[in-house]
Amino acid sequence: MSDKKYLDESLSFEERAEALVSEMTLEEKVYQTLHGAPAIDRLDVKAYNYWNEALHGVARAGTATVFPQAIGLAATFDEEFIEDIAEAVSDEGRAKFNAQQKYGDYDIYKGLTFWSPNVNIFRDPRWGRGHETFGEDPYLTSRLGVRFIEGMQGKDEKYMKVAACAKHFAVHSGPEDERHSFNAVVSEQDLRETYLPAFKACVKEAGVEVVMGAYNRTNGEACCGSERLLEDILRGEWQFKGHVTSDCWAIRDFHEYHMVTSTPVESVALAMNKGCDLNCGNIYGNLLKAVKEGLVEEETITRAVKRLFTTRMKLGLFDPQEKVPFHDINYCVVDCGEHKKLNEKAARKSAVLLKNSEGLLPLDKKAYKTIGVVGPNANNRKALVGNYEGTASEYITILEGIQSYVGEEARVLYSAGCHLCRDRMQGLAQANDRMSEVRAVADASDVIIACLGLDASLEGEEGDQGNEFASGDKPNLSLPGLQQEVLEELVKSGKPVVLVLLSGSALAVPYADEHVSAILQGWYPGARGGKAIADILFGEYSPEGKLPVTFYRTSEELPDFKDYSMKNRTYRYMKNEALYPFGFGLSYTKFELGGTEISGDRIAADQSVTVRTTLKNTGNMEGAETVQVYIHACLENAPNYQLKALKKVTLKPGESREITLELDDEDFALYNEEGIKVLEHCDYEIYVGTSQPDTRSKVLTGKSPEKFIVQNVGDAIEIAE
Repeated sequence: MSDKKYLDESLSFEERAEALVSEMTLEEKVYQTLHGAPAIDRLDVKAYNYWNEALHGVARAGTATVFPQAIGLAATFDEEFIEDIAEAVSDEGRAKFNAQQKYGDYDIYKGLTFWSPNVNIFRDPRWGRGHETFGEDPYLTSRLGVRFIEGMQGKDEKYMKVAACAKHFAVHSGPEDERHSFNAVVSEQDLRETYLPAFKACVKEAGVEVVMGAYNRTNGEACCGSERLLEDILRGEWQFKGHVTSDCWAIRDFHEYHMVTSTPVESVALAMNKGCDLNCGNIYGNLLKAVKEGLVEEETITRAVKRLFTTRMKLGLFDPQEKVPFHDINYCVVDCGEHKKLNEKAARKSAVLLKNSEGLLPLDKKAYKTIGVVGPNANNRKALVGNYEGTASEYITILEGIQSYVGEEARVLYSAGCHLCRDRMQGLAQANDRMSEVRAVADASDVIIACLGLDASLEGEEGDQGNEFASGDKPNLSLPGLQQEVLEELVKSGKPVVLVLLSGSALAVPYADEHVSAILQGWYPGARGGKAIADILFGEYSPEGKLPVTFYRTSEELPDFKDYSMKNRTYRYMKNEALYPFGFGLSYTKFELGGTEISGDRIAADQSVTVRTTLKNTGNMEGAETVQVYIHACLENAPNYQLKALKKVTLKPGESREITLELDDEDFALYNEEGIKVLEHCDYEIYVGTSQPDTRSKVLTGKSPEKFIVQNVGDAIEIAE
């Protein structure tokens, strides 16, 4: 083997991949473009399966740490912490891979190419897969996506720990039941301002190794065969050097549903010619026929296979194990004690306190002899984990977390209250068959914790088993089934009620906002989420999460689900007042900003503005707060304001810290209708605070961000990207 050029470590990975691929036949190359790439024994190439998942922990391959779902991680508003999570996930990914390789296991979900993160924009709360994303804001999604990728791929100068994948490129966010045929029509302005920034950051800043195309069409082109997306933007403008994979069986959709081609051979030719290197599925076997018919040049396939093997070379799969630093990661790191603690920390950091009337929270367990825990999510393991999940060694539901925390000091009464979405718990019973039990628990309790919401059987991916609603999408934003009736019955009891919502998306809960004493949004908090939520409820930890999505008052105020225009969508463009705004979240302690100043009152091309402020914990409990900076261009039809900088800080009571944030010219510039980024001749408002500057946030927090104005006093300037 020593005479093989592709084993020469003095060459670059690209040169080694080229040398290896040059020894393959056309048929061998074609079958290397399938996600389940077979072994080539004569070249000592092992079988390799590219399809693996790690959205919030290593998924679908046995035991792993199951962290909070991605939308919950986004609520931490903490990019450094997201990188810590990704480092733990990739450690477990390498550890499992090392063990699997040792025992000759090359199956699906056993490789080092993890198809995460999902950096699509959560533009509509009805979308079932929104909980896989980092929320509705391009800036937040960009920052968290970059740090997740950096944590996954590692910082070794030569090798990648694992390969991350930015998906689904691009303009993809439902409806799920039409994704195989749907054409997302989007303006150039919205494309550049909303749908592409996170992908651009993942490619140009994080150096993501893989990009996955989406199922849908964008402006008429099937995304996995799009000249505009794959050639012009991804490889042209952004100079992406990694490989592109299709979503699973998406290329088959070209001729079966999109009707942009007529046959499987035409479909594979379109995808391969436009730069889709890897086929998740098996349709690329038709490339042999496509070459024979002159629809694809063999060199095009060679180029794709070189990209694929460059990735495998970067992962160290063709080098001696002692040369690859990640080969020594031991299997015992999987779901280890350190990662369990990190998991609990993630769940605590992600929870968002939406309401706390008269300081009901934190609860004093000594003050309540009987605690009622009611609701279908109180003891629901599925509501802990979301989708694309692994298997934890231990699950702690909210009920179990509360029971463990209070021990013998209080009696905990429990009722599921109702089914998550159906009208009865038992098939032979009458509808609403748990209401008498709900009333009994309420009557006997001193305080009630209502655990309501959704789980991944109600919101998720089209095709997931058990989707109850619209192929995974939500029909509306209401609490499903009889949950609203149960909540109203608990309120009628006159006892103090704490509502804990577990969901992967925004729910419309105006009744709860008006009638319930406290509301905690827990997302899908991970396998140990119940312990973390109990810690928050009883004051062991101060909530610090912020909403990465807008909570609307009703689904009736939303635009049509299929309309991809950003008009009246998300906090940046919405016209109505939110129930709970993006960026909002309360704490048990108090924070104050002081001494805030900016470096000047002018902005121009290639210039920046420095923001300095001091954050102080003026309360009596340790906690964390996020300094948020928003910019608004004083122009007609400009976004309301846009998040452009943030910093999470943990402070002890009385402690303060100076924070410095930089805003460059691109942060002020906006895309025009032609998709050109322009620093306009106008005033720009800068808001520095702990929430966005909307009226509702001011009412909920009792505070207003500080406002500054800078100007571009010259002509409008096109900003080079």
